[in-house]
Amino acid sequence: MVRERDVCWEYCDKLDGNKVRCKFCQKVLNGGISRLKHHLSRLPSKGVHPCSKVRDEVTDRVRAIIAMKEEGKEAATAKKQRPSEATKSPIITSSSKAIIPIEAMSPMKNMFFSNAMVRPIQPPLDVERCIAEFFFENRLDFSIARSPSFQLMLEAVASCGHGFRGPAPEALKTTWLQKLKSEVSLQVKEIEKEWSTTGCTIIADTWTDNKSRAYINFLVSSPSGTFFHKSVDASTCFKNIKFLCNLFDSVIQDFGPENIVQVIMDGSLSHVGVRSHIEQSYNGKIFCTPCASHCLNLILEDFSKIDWVNRCILQAQSITRFIYNHVWVLELMKKFTGGQDLVITSITKSASNFLSLQALLKQKSRLKHMFNGPEYSSSPYANRPHSISCMDNLEDNDFWRGIEEIAAVAEPILKVLRDVSGGKPAVGSIYELMTKAKESIRTYYIMDESKCKTFLEIIDDRWRKELHSPLHGAAAFLNPSIQYNQDVKFLGIIKVDFLHVLDMLLLSSEVQEDITGQIFAFKKSTGMFDSKLARGARNTTSPGMWWEQYGDSAPALQRVAVRILSQVCSASTFEKNWGTFQQVHAEKRNKLDKEALNSLLYVHYNLKLMGRGKPADMDPIILDDIDMSSEWVEETEHPTPTQWLDRYSSPLDGGDLNTRQFNSTLFTPSDPIFNL
Repeated sequence: MVRERDVCWEYCDKLDGNKVRCKFCQKVLNGGISRLKHHLSRLPSKGVHPCSKVRDEVTDRVRAIIAMKEEGKEAATAKKQRPSEATKSPIITSSSKAIIPIEAMSPMKNMFFSNAMVRPIQPPLDVERCIAEFFFENRLDFSIARSPSFQLMLEAVASCGHGFRGPAPEALKTTWLQKLKSEVSLQVKEIEKEWSTTGCTIIADTWTDNKSRAYINFLVSSPSGTFFHKSVDASTCFKNIKFLCNLFDSVIQDFGPENIVQVIMDGSLSHVGVRSHIEQSYNGKIFCTPCASHCLNLILEDFSKIDWVNRCILQAQSITRFIYNHVWVLELMKKFTGGQDLVITSITKSASNFLSLQALLKQKSRLKHMFNGPEYSSSPYANRPHSISCMDNLEDNDFWRGIEEIAAVAEPILKVLRDVSGGKPAVGSIYELMTKAKESIRTYYIMDESKCKTFLEIIDDRWRKELHSPLHGAAAFLNPSIQYNQDVKFLGIIKVDFLHVLDMLLLSSEVQEDITGQIFAFKKSTGMFDSKLARGARNTTSPGMWWEQYGDSAPALQRVAVRILSQVCSASTFEKNWGTFQQVHAEKRNKLDKEALNSLLYVHYNLKLMGRGKPADMDPIILDDIDMSSEWVEETEHPTPTQWLDRYSSPLDGGDLNTRQFNSTLFTPSDPIFNL
């Protein structure tokens, strides 16, 4: 029977008729085992919704099965070809299998094959082997395989047939680099057109290391997207106020002061006087605000410094380190958790700690079952001292109660971090989000005033010192979902911020005379503000768009509201690759090299930022790969021989918002990029 022969039946349950249920996501599919395979393969253009919970090794296995079946069909078709047609192919065929000429084989392939003649291709394994060799030979980050452009490249090459040759290195670093830079620049120009209405935000992302190097990366964000502007090496003059002020002035002039609403920067810049210079030089019409993601990370970091919280984190890390540093134990754990990981890597170190605690708590019963089960108990790992310590922790009820408490307290802050990350215009929401986070903690600790006070004091201290800006209060006042919410108690407080910002942004005395009536119309919801559509969209439409659509009754206030509410409040959309940055700023390179590398950097990051990020339903604060050098995984005293390989993705992805530093990477400034 087909059911007995097809190995994919183990991944589903047979239902009535021709229906099957996926064992991973529980989705019911019509069409039997064939549609299940396409569901599990997650391949595009198959007309089946991809499985969101299937393990990667299952996906790879199913893809291989599908590819082998399709290859069989192609081979059968090839047998029917006329001999004259077969001779036209640049590849010699024999017994319906393609043969690669020996001169076409890579040097690495010749090393592995003792037979110096020819080797038949056996898709998909040999194709995948060639791709793997390409990654290994060129020291590429494994996460590149997830890139949409990588899959597009493979499909484009496949459509060209045999004999296709890629562009030469010289064409890549000249013709194609300039062509793509021009295309990216045109897209940027389209984004700039909206700035007269929405305004924009300049993001200054500063990174330093322990060798006194400092890079400042400038990005510009507006509702249509965020793009990378340039990177500046400020190592020799990072504490020179005059240099920094002139640098920021030049960037502001690049985009026009009239288009800029705010500059997001971290404390290292605002503390040296840049913030006051910008506010004074532009008469307070450009606001300087902190990065919300960085400030939220500091709150979580302060949480983790509380003694009992820190003890729970250390106990949890001892468990995950033991599991992740023993391959057999890790595979057994994945078997019990259905492929789910215990370690979560986030955009900040502290967020990673709390997300990993939540993941560990989710797998509590499965981990206990695994360690107490006969398969583990009879293994050589069971009696090891570290294993016994793990089992003691897993049976410690105080430990689990602590994790439950930490997870409950950290979740409101993690929710705020999610809401302000990913490039969304969230400046109008940060005030309310922080208020709700505090209320959640207050509710959780309703019977424990002492602990409640400890956590709330941390939040209040960071809010006052790091996070709050008059722009946040003004944006909250103009947010219709807040203004018309009868349960909101802080409108009186933020009205002061609103009036202050309004004083700065209104241009003429005539406008100021009309503004009082317009504020009254907004607060009392009269005119267009009271239309049925406007009322229905208060909580469903972004605040900036709501004002653009329904604020015509108050034109002067509408212009101010759209500009304020269209801004982001976080710099967390930017992915760093410090190997590339160091290439750009290397002193030994000549001017031509640096121009080409700057173009490469410009194209590289803007291709990532312009619609090529994570899908909309993905968690914006979770990274795809586990940081194998983190304290949750790495055994610092006795590292395993393969840990260097696991760290490929970590140094390539860049630093951490927690440390605001970058580490040395696999690539040094002397390594070539495009042979420059």
